[in-house]
Amino acid sequence: MSPTPQAPTTVSHDVLRLPEFRAMLVAAVTSTLASRAVALTVAYQLYQITKDPLTLGILGLVEAIPALSLALFGGVVADRNDRRRILLLTISVEAICALLFTLYAPQATAYGIWPILALIFTLGMARGFSDPALPAFQAQVVPRELLLRASAWRSSAGQAAAIAGPALGGVLYASVGAAGAYGVATALLLVSLGCVAYVKPKPKPRFIPGEPVWQSIKEGLAFVVQRQVLVGSMALDLFSVLFGGAVALLPIFAADILRVGPIGLSMLVAAPSVGALLVMLYATRHPPGRNAGRTLLAAVAGFGVSIVVFGLSQNFVLSVAALVAAGLFDGISMVIRSATMQLKAPDHMRGRVGAVSGMFIGASNELGAFESGVAAKLLGTARSVWLGGIVTLIVVGVTAYLAPELRAMNLEDVAEDLPHDPPDAGAAALQPSPGAAPRT
Repeated sequence: MSPTPQAPTTVSHDVLRLPEFRAMLVAAVTSTLASRAVALTVAYQLYQITKDPLTLGILGLVEAIPALSLALFGGVVADRNDRRRILLLTISVEAICALLFTLYAPQATAYGIWPILALIFTLGMARGFSDPALPAFQAQVVPRELLLRASAWRSSAGQAAAIAGPALGGVLYASVGAAGAYGVATALLLVSLGCVAYVKPKPKPRFIPGEPVWQSIKEGLAFVVQRQVLVGSMALDLFSVLFGGAVALLPIFAADILRVGPIGLSMLVAAPSVGALLVMLYATRHPPGRNAGRTLLAAVAGFGVSIVVFGLSQNFVLSVAALVAAGLFDGISMVIRSATMQLKAPDHMRGRVGAVSGMFIGASNELGAFESGVAAKLLGTARSVWLGGIVTLIVVGVTAYLAPELRAMNLEDVAEDLPHDPPDAGAAALQPSPGAAPRT
């Protein structure tokens, strides 16, 4: 159940006047800062202990496996329980893990890396429940007609925190050591916990009592598959990152193709984030609501063209500009996808829709890095990148052809696809809303 709608507004700062939204925005920023700082500190500390690059690969899997494995179940939990309570619990777990990192850091060299990996695994489990619950709860905090602008603000703040988090972790590690970095992360997570606690409890989503968990999972998957705007936007994200991503290969470009060294590499790595942040800040005042579907398709196509240019470039300045453009287009699509997940799913489905979206994003990130490495090995680094950009353009064309409802999507019409509650207890399985028949 969403808050009572208010009169529509065209002023982006109106959403910032909502105290609960400001609290959730601070919670998201402090949590992201803490998690990114912890990730960098753990990676650097583990490498200092083991001197083995394979450890860093294992580290990513240790967190990703529980997070992705529990995502669909976490979506069901988010659609059956108090989402605020889920967030309070998971953030508490993260804060406890950060505190244990702080206490263990001075003894890590003597006692080994297994306790650290166990804590990372625990954080992955917490993510499996928090990732679906967070966007679903955020949608309950903001009136429906402000969800698009709220999504732009959250995306901007999250992108800024994602950029600043690793830098914060690096500065803290260099100045106060691993224990100090973990201690600051613990304090940030406590701030995030307090901000979520400030938000008043919201009504729990209604669901069919006694429905098996697996049935709820299948229902969530079917809901996404039957709606072109959802499955189409998720597929665009999956395949654009899977084939068009070049982040994993940037060290090769810096060392062997552009020959700019580590300083140039840092600029290449930062370029997409700069582009994404700029467009997200613009979107806080001018959210892409009208013709959002066409804008999404155009943005992913622009991302593909930027990747083609980057793959063909032999000039450092042009390469940086291409990556900034890629980040800019990706930022547009990120804002639209985030708003689509909240506006095009009823409240009792948002947890499961968010879980499916998280699975797509996780798969694209994890498999994308692997695909980039394999393609570079078989085709050569530059060729694999610009060919991946061309594949992204083909995916956009196929999606535009097969998903006319995605092309026609408009996020400004807040009365469209209004959420519907599920049937009362004892009713039959949920039925799609009128006009939402299964589609290929």
